[in-house]
Amino acid sequence: MKIMQTEHFQYLKLEIYIPESHLPALQSALQEQDAGHIGNYDSCLSYSKVTSTWRPLTGTSPYNGEEGELSCEEELKVEVTIRAGQLEDVMNAVRTVHPYEEPVVNVLPLYSTMRDYL
Repeated sequence: MKIMQTEHFQYLKLEIYIPESHLPALQSALQEQDAGHIGNYDSCLSYSKVTSTWRPLTGTSPYNGEEGELSCEEELKVEVTIRAGQLEDVMNAVRTVHPYEEPVVNVLPLYSTMRDYL
């Protein structure tokens, strides 16, 4: 797995798209990696329902949907803040519990957090 260069950022935000049924497993995997540790709190994350679309192409084995047909389903977008040095371990943990053949995980650099101003 190729991991981006993170030395310029202290914190990153992950946006993880996952079926609602897999949220408890994801929460446990993130907690085991200490993802979402903010100051004197841990296990901090947010999630919201979103509607996503995709079309599985030839040769795929989709968790939801049929090859060649456009799918539209509700899922969750989970947002969690991590320290940049945790990225590889957290991504590996997410991969172990994520049911999708091609999980969607956006990694966003955070230029600062509220913690920087305390």
